[in-house]
Amino acid sequence: MTQHVSPPRGGTDKTAPPDRLPAWRGLMAHADVRTLSLLGVLAVLILIGGITRPDEFLDTRNLQLVLTQASVIGVVTVGMTFVITSGGIDLSVGAIVALASVWATTVATQEYGFGGILFTAVAVGLGCGLVNGLLIAYGAMVPFIATLAMLASARGLALQITDGRTQIVTVDGILDLGERDAYVLGVPPLVMVFAVVTIIGWLVLNRTTFGRRTVAVGGNAEAARLAGIDVRRQRLYLYLLSGLCCGIAAFLLIILSGSGQNTNGNLYELDAIAAAIIGGTLLSGGRGTITGSVLGVLIFTTITNIFALNNLQSDVQQIAKGAIIVAAVLVQRRTASTT
Repeated sequence: MTQHVSPPRGGTDKTAPPDRLPAWRGLMAHADVRTLSLLGVLAVLILIGGITRPDEFLDTRNLQLVLTQASVIGVVTVGMTFVITSGGIDLSVGAIVALASVWATTVATQEYGFGGILFTAVAVGLGCGLVNGLLIAYGAMVPFIATLAMLASARGLALQITDGRTQIVTVDGILDLGERDAYVLGVPPLVMVFAVVTIIGWLVLNRTTFGRRTVAVGGNAEAARLAGIDVRRQRLYLYLLSGLCCGIAAFLLIILSGSGQNTNGNLYELDAIAAAIIGGTLLSGGRGTITGSVLGVLIFTTITNIFALNNLQSDVQQIAKGAIIVAAVLVQRRTASTT
């Protein structure tokens, strides 16, 4: 005869579902420790900048500059986060930004004005993303090889278009967006675009079927296929998304610099991958976080700004970035082994 034992009165039933836990415990259970840690690192960097160069670093113009510079690479990083979450990689993002920026600033393109420049930058980004996606999804090429080939091709084409010269933008509508008169409540237009892209990216990754499919493909592509997900089509869409982000970033870079150069986007692929990794996106796929990636971008941009204000050499800056990347990967491996 089986005796039923009920939990003692006044005690806590540890088998209760999470939705019956007190509100504060639910918040703590869902708190992202990594995000809090990144916020702490960013706060420390701001403190260091404020102590070493209080007049320059904490100046409103300098903070606006930091956010503006973070906006361009930040948009690229949003697209990179989706690709890495799916288990892929895109080494061509910097070259695509360069190609889109020079193609959109040719004399012929500028004759079509603001809309022509914007359309061309986005179209070139999408075109390059389409080629990457077709080669990887339907050509069965390894993402590393396919995007490396795109990197070389796009850089070469950008150099051929410019012949090594800087293409100056003469369209007033583009130049006006880079002026302080275009700021809204002290916020540069580039930062607002970055904020919109970040919000959309977060919603897509966390609140849509597309986002769930992206995570599923990165976690186990074969299991995702057996579950009815068209893995090849999903990968094609993801590289299209990455190309779209590169096109938007190229347009923002044109506004920021007022020109197009074949050297634009140099090492953007490394910065975007590094920001996504330290933000908590698994390099092996299956987990991604837009919030963490954005914080990673802000951390790297702040480090660059602090180094520049303190007249420190760029090689030391690169060493510091490398150390941060290694530390982030080691933390990921340790976390994965304990879960």
